[in-house]
Amino acid sequence: MKRSGVCAIVALASTLLIEPALAEIIALKAGHLIDPATATVSQNKIVLIEGAKIVDVVDRMPVPAPARVIDLSASWVLPGLMDLHTHLSYDYTAALCTNYLAHGNGYRTLMGLRNAQDMLRAGFTTVRDVGNAGQYADTDLRRAIEAGLFVGPTIVNAGKIIAPFGGQQDAVSHDVGPCWNYEYIDADGVEEVRKAVRTNLFYGARVIKLVSDARGGTHGVYTEEEIRVAAEEAHRAGVTLAVHAKDDLTAKAAVLGGADSIEHAYAVTDPVLKLMKQKGTYLVNTDIPLSHVLAGNPANPAVARERARAKLARLRRAYDLGVLIAFGTDVTHDLPGRDRGRMSLDFIDVWLEAGIGSPYIVKAMTTHGARLMRIDGERGAIAKGQYADLIATPANPLDDARVLAEVSFVMKEGRVVARTGSPE
Repeated sequence: MKRSGVCAIVALASTLLIEPALAEIIALKAGHLIDPATATVSQNKIVLIEGAKIVDVVDRMPVPAPARVIDLSASWVLPGLMDLHTHLSYDYTAALCTNYLAHGNGYRTLMGLRNAQDMLRAGFTTVRDVGNAGQYADTDLRRAIEAGLFVGPTIVNAGKIIAPFGGQQDAVSHDVGPCWNYEYIDADGVEEVRKAVRTNLFYGARVIKLVSDARGGTHGVYTEEEIRVAAEEAHRAGVTLAVHAKDDLTAKAAVLGGADSIEHAYAVTDPVLKLMKQKGTYLVNTDIPLSHVLAGNPANPAVARERARAKLARLRRAYDLGVLIAFGTDVTHDLPGRDRGRMSLDFIDVWLEAGIGSPYIVKAMTTHGARLMRIDGERGAIAKGQYADLIATPANPLDDARVLAEVSFVMKEGRVVARTGSPE
């Protein structure tokens, strides 16, 4: 039985080409099929797809009738990309304590939809959205996409960020009130952390995000015990724990407490990086390209350049030490003429500047992301039983990862959502 018709998308997504998902078999001819986990390429394969999933990958042969043929014989085909640190429903054009007044939850959800579809069109078929989504706009967005109301990437959402009292604010007048509660859950001590995790799970979180960020000395820093209870509650529910931590003070307790990933880790030194390697804790580095920083007209460009160099050095040290690294961006605004998807792909340059090879970058954007989110049994590879999340490029990204900025074909769960060039 066919499900026909084109899914109606709001005007903001009119540039996204949507083809109906078919129950019949699709035979996708892959001239060069990439396995990011092993950095190998197989030639002339046919990916057989039925509905949302891959039913087999076979050698070139007569296409089974009555399959629909998608010919990518001249392309390099690989799993859809993953961004492990997004904030789809947040924009820094408004300060945190006025953002919830300027933008209601409905607006935040629609902004998230626009950004999610831009990410998908750029080749990101799965994203992990780690907070700053108002009153669970990220849950509403995820559910709308899962229900088929809109086409978008798979979203692994965090709900509200859990943080010590005050969220990530350095200081706010008491006259303002706890405005940050629109974005954060205040949680101090083991039992408050436990309740906060359970609250987020109740409201639809698929990953738990904690902020441990030294403010005024040790204010804002979670203890190893507090991290551990969050990890235990998250893992009991079958989800993972991500901890925002920038330095040794915050990152070490998070690693020892059982966090699955450390977000940012800008100033983490080698001993803690070695601990991450030992514990199997992922680094999601979010190192912003210098071009993005300079476009924001920093007060001191020389300082911005020095900070960028320090982050590059840390990324290279983490790689050399064998720390597992997954691709994440932390894009929270748009540059003129650049949407979230295109800006996210700019981050590839940071990895290359750090001296990390293209095969590892591709792996970090696919295999490592799937493993960190614990969805590698269903996404992150082109294999029988996996969801048909595929992209294609005109050249081999294992030779130069920058080719990923030239994605010419995107398929999400068996549905073609974007393509360029000649028709099938």
